[in-house]
Amino acid sequence: MSDLPAAAPARFAYWVPNVSGGLVTSTIEQRTEWGYDYNRKLAVLAENNGFEYALSQVRYMASYGAEFQHESTSFSLALLLATERLKVIAAVHPGLWHPGVLAKLGATADQLSGGRFAVNVVSGWFKGEFSALGEPWLEHDERYRRAEEFIEALRTIWTEDHAELAGDFYRIRDFSLKPKPLSTTGRPHPEIFQGGNSTAARAMAGRVSDWYFSNGKDFAGVTEQLADVRASAAAAVRPAPRFGLNGFLIARDTEAEAREVLREIIAKADTEAVHGFGAAVKQAGQSTADGTGMWQDSSFEDLIQYNDGFRTGLIGTPEQIAERIVAYKRLGVDLFLLGFLHYLEEVEYFGERVLPLVRELEAQEEGQAEGQEESREESQEEGPQAPAAGPDATPAREAVTARSPGPVPSAVRP
Repeated sequence: MSDLPAAAPARFAYWVPNVSGGLVTSTIEQRTEWGYDYNRKLAVLAENNGFEYALSQVRYMASYGAEFQHESTSFSLALLLATERLKVIAAVHPGLWHPGVLAKLGATADQLSGGRFAVNVVSGWFKGEFSALGEPWLEHDERYRRAEEFIEALRTIWTEDHAELAGDFYRIRDFSLKPKPLSTTGRPHPEIFQGGNSTAARAMAGRVSDWYFSNGKDFAGVTEQLADVRASAAAAVRPAPRFGLNGFLIARDTEAEAREVLREIIAKADTEAVHGFGAAVKQAGQSTADGTGMWQDSSFEDLIQYNDGFRTGLIGTPEQIAERIVAYKRLGVDLFLLGFLHYLEEVEYFGERVLPLVRELEAQEEGQAEGQEESREESQEEGPQAPAAGPDATPAREAVTARSPGPVPSAVRP
């Protein structure tokens, strides 16, 4: 028998709807609420339906369909205290937080939750928030330089006494945090996530982040980003960050039903809000050194789900979606960050109808991999075999175990 370690199962996170307006900028009905009572119920439901993480959104003022917003770190702590296993990721903006202050908050939240607090460091796209608060708006690549220094400061404060940092944006002098966050095997401090699609974002992720979050992408887009992030990590001589992929999931009993929901979302888009959001984010990304910022190639339809969630193609029957999730996993996606139209109903549907199929497919692939490994070992023990005689003899073909995504139903290809 092979003693190869089993591949880690796909992990799942959901966008916390702590901002009004739902996850699509559309007037379609969204049975989703932004208040605490709804979100507390959702968090408990999610952790009982296969979700390991939840990501609280950060928005400081009304914009583009999001009229009301709960602050991410305090809301994350509330959800942590309402759950038992769910890990909650709070999105934060360098420039509006000092890393030492966030480190203190994070250490307390981690202690209170038994080691389930995490952060998502986002460099920012909404210039209006910074202007309204009287804070300078840096150019794109400078925002990522600041975010990288922010993460370095966080990690140092969380893991060392008498922390020191003499950076371009932050200066820490003989700072000791007590108590520190919980430290366990494989998790020396709260996990540090980072978003972004640009060249600067990918390079930064490879150098300092634990996780890299991508906007929605097809297979080719994911492959390209994975290669870039891994190359950056290799150059920094550190393990590559794990990879999270955004996706808006529409699972229905039939493909036609799922496609009709998508059609209605797009048909009822809040055109003014989508165009306003598009103008803001494209301006933010166009200032990159090479013009590769987030949303630069996003269409109007992509922007309706404001992190390009439709592009991931998680739309169809439970079987189609499960196959596509496993195909992305083959490429190297570790975590799927999901959004829904009607959260309570659809999170439960996911747990009952989609997740069991994902686990079944994973088990099949694990069994196939073990069988191939055993055959390979037996072949090595027996030594080289002479080819069969005769004119019809052909070399045996090895089974395909490559990292290719494999066949995907044509109806769910983006």
